Amino acid sequence: MASSQQKVLVVDDDRFVRMALTEALRSWTYTVVEAARVDEARRAFTDEEPAIVLLDIELPDGSGLDLLTDIKSQSPETVVVMITGSVDVTNTVAALRGGAHDFIGKPVRLEELRVTLRNAFETQELRRELKTARQELASGFSFDEIIGESKAMKDALDLARRVAESDIASVLLYGETGTGKDLFARAIHYASERAKAPYLAINCAALPATLIESELFGYEKGAFTDAKARKEGLFEQARGGTIFLDEIGELELGLQAKLLRVLEEGTFRRVGGLKDITLESRVIAASNRDLKREAEAGNFRLDLYFRLSVIQLEVPPLRERGDDVLMLAQHYIDRANLKRRGKKLKGIAPDVERIFKSYNWIGNVRELRNVIERASILEDGEIVTTAHLPADLLHTAGASSASGTFALPAGGVSLEEVEFELARQAVERTAGNLTQAAKLLDISRDQLRYKLRKSGDYDGGND
Repeated sequence: MASSQQKVLVVDDDRFVRMALTEALRSWTYTVVEAARVDEARRAFTDEEPAIVLLDIELPDGSGLDLLTDIKSQSPETVVVMITGSVDVTNTVAALRGGAHDFIGKPVRLEELRVTLRNAFETQELRRELKTARQELASGFSFDEIIGESKAMKDALDLARRVAESDIASVLLYGETGTGKDLFARAIHYASERAKAPYLAINCAALPATLIESELFGYEKGAFTDAKARKEGLFEQARGGTIFLDEIGELELGLQAKLLRVLEEGTFRRVGGLKDITLESRVIAASNRDLKREAEAGNFRLDLYFRLSVIQLEVPPLRERGDDVLMLAQHYIDRANLKRRGKKLKGIAPDVERIFKSYNWIGNVRELRNVIERASILEDGEIVTTAHLPADLLHTAGASSASGTFALPAGGVSLEEVEFELARQAVERTAGNLTQAAKLLDISRDQLRYKLRKSGDYDGGND
């Protein structure tokens, strides 16, 4: 069976029309399939899967309009061009509503047909590219792309999937800065029935109140000095989709009141407008603050908090996610390798693993990503070592373990053994790089070699 990419099905009961169209189409390098009746056309469409159908409205065993409906229900991407001997407004409207791409009158003018086909194939290619782009975008923000096996993360993902499957109109995400609230919001959108509609986000802390209002609700021409023309706001642009209001706790109280009214009534007005517009999008709000406490302190409207928090989803901080930090570190190493030329990182050293698991990660996943990106640039070896970790991370890790590391045992200890053990750990931490290991111990490289050789156990290093 020939490729459907340049295949055209011609459906017309007039044999001479079919012959003329077929000859022209083949001269333009199209593959042509013919049918004279509705039943033949149905079989040909199923068997040959053409990209475009030239379809006569009047057929001996039925209506081309009914066949149009069958074709579009079976394959919405197929482009159908109707052929008609007479202009009938009723048929024209019915065909356009049924999904017809265009009309060509009889007798068919070949140059007009050629242009119509070229436009039809371009339209189909654009649809295909748009569909592919949407699929790639959706796959990049699916729940499968959110990394984590800890119980806290699994619980959050389970609730998020339930939200995506529901028709709930508003959701509140809360969690510390850098935990990935935006990833959850996108995943909820692309896993829902709203996935084909827009996902639009606004950071409420990034714009002054006057701009946020016009960005959300839009404005009418002349509503203020610079309003030269009417503009749709995000609530209109996201019709059928999702609006993500990040850092909603930063909204001033006046805007909070307007947002509450929108959520309660399901309508809004553009700035300077008199017409009510129906809210058709889901609202996902996010905050790194405890909004209930903010409400009790008078900084956030309590009624808006209750309206938003019908479904509350907490994105857990990284320090409460156990071994997830190691999974995420490897994920960011793999991402860094895609950008890195030459040597590629394979993983992290054992002592770095211990530091990562004990560190507080105030900046959460975002901080971890930055640590790995820094190491991928500075590290010369194949393993992330402590040599290129940020000083504050090393200081915190060192402070938390200092008392246990240097406590003198009750029965005493051999100083030479302690020196060798520290030297061994330094070499291990730097993946055998003696120059870096010596820097960790604040001694020269030759001194480090001497201490290692004294033990009789030294077998060399990387430099």
